[in-house]
Amino acid sequence: MNMRINGFSGMDIDSMVKSLMTVKRVPLDKLNQQKQILDWTRDSYRQLNSKIVQLSNKLQQMDLSAATNTQKSTVSGNTTAVRAEANADAASVTMNVEVKTLAKKANLQTETVLTTGTPDAKASLNTTLAQLDKTSSPPAQYELHINDKSLVFKNTDSLSAVISRINSEIPTANANYDEISGKLTITSRENGKVITGTGDGGVVKSSSLSDVLGLKANDAVPGSVTITTSPGVSRDYTTTGDTLLVNGVNLTLLETNVGSPSKVSTQSDPTKAMETIKSFVDTYNELLGLMNTRLSEEKYRDYAPLTAEQKKDMKEDDIKNWEERAKSGLLRNDNILSSAVASMRSVITGNLKVLSEAGITTGQYYEKGKLQIDEVKLKNALDSNPDRILSAFRGPSTDANNPAIFSGLRKELNSTLDMLVKKVGTSKSDTDASMTLKTESSMGQQLKNYNNRISDLDRKMITWETRYYKQFAAMEKAMSQFQSQSSSLSGYFQ
Repeated sequence: MNMRINGFSGMDIDSMVKSLMTVKRVPLDKLNQQKQILDWTRDSYRQLNSKIVQLSNKLQQMDLSAATNTQKSTVSGNTTAVRAEANADAASVTMNVEVKTLAKKANLQTETVLTTGTPDAKASLNTTLAQLDKTSSPPAQYELHINDKSLVFKNTDSLSAVISRINSEIPTANANYDEISGKLTITSRENGKVITGTGDGGVVKSSSLSDVLGLKANDAVPGSVTITTSPGVSRDYTTTGDTLLVNGVNLTLLETNVGSPSKVSTQSDPTKAMETIKSFVDTYNELLGLMNTRLSEEKYRDYAPLTAEQKKDMKEDDIKNWEERAKSGLLRNDNILSSAVASMRSVITGNLKVLSEAGITTGQYYEKGKLQIDEVKLKNALDSNPDRILSAFRGPSTDANNPAIFSGLRKELNSTLDMLVKKVGTSKSDTDASMTLKTESSMGQQLKNYNNRISDLDRKMITWETRYYKQFAAMEKAMSQFQSQSSSLSGYFQ
């Protein structure tokens, strides 16, 4: 800020200039207020955009059959050998699962214990390749060629470093070293596939690292499982991995249990589906309620954004209360929100018959479409006819006018997000309410326009203020000269 010194005429020039500038600042203050309203409006849109993305993401997860699965499998008998998880289409068939052998993946393993020189000195993860090399003159480096990848190691590299590079640079293999047994193993990550001795480009090459570590190839070994259903019918399965899908049940095979089978039972359990539906209703109601609140907020036209000068003479609480009213009603009757609310309610209305059967209603008219749940009725509906209820939520539906709720709402919300991106510059994937807004949007261009106009007026303010001070300085000078002349003339008459 420039320092000003008043003249000697007795006039308060600073106050006079300030008064003149107050009038000049009126257009600038209005521009700043309009810009503030634009910023507040964008913030409101940004908050809503975040909530819409959150609901859209949740709908995508809910649309998966696992989220509304009404089947549940339990394991009895030998509970440590098998883990069971029912799919939505799992059959209610009791199965006795006997794991005879577990599948083993192909691997490369050291034939003998790795030592640093003497039989009792087992290698540790810090042992270097040079220390493991039993030759009199270890080479400077070692090569490893497996699964179309080639790696080169220094003789100063430790076992820990070797393992780390294999695991990070060869996606089809996994290496580990057991300090207790003293053996290093490189296992195929892919079930049923051998580990090939091929380097970059698929060319077969010998590996000097294999020689120094004494690695031997072991083929994959298939697993064997026998499953007996309650009527006494058995079937043998051969597995390449540790999982098996039978009768819609995913079996995870953990250990052998010959002579002590695991009993897998599947029955209807609406718990997960109920939790999903209740979570959906809560999130839907939260977003719908927020939109309806913004659409119907009272607009206080007499409460414009406060200027910096106005805030100087106000208490903090008074400023807060004033700004709450100034922000109110910024999205009142907004076209984008009105369209979003109408489309959301349309999807629900199209499935209202089935929803009401499941105890889900839209409540009273003043609740503006919020959903209510009768949990007892919902549970009974999911127990008696889960397919009919769940089809309303996740389809399939070929009726374009009445799409399934999850997919239909996602489609409508996606359209709303498109409009917000175009107008506000928000993101269709970011759930952060403080996301950075793109300047290419229409509101971004408005903001740029405001900033340019405000900058122009700021420069004019400086020019006008400088001009006023120059004018008063000239007036002071003239008055000083007049006073000097007057004193000089009066001396002739004494």
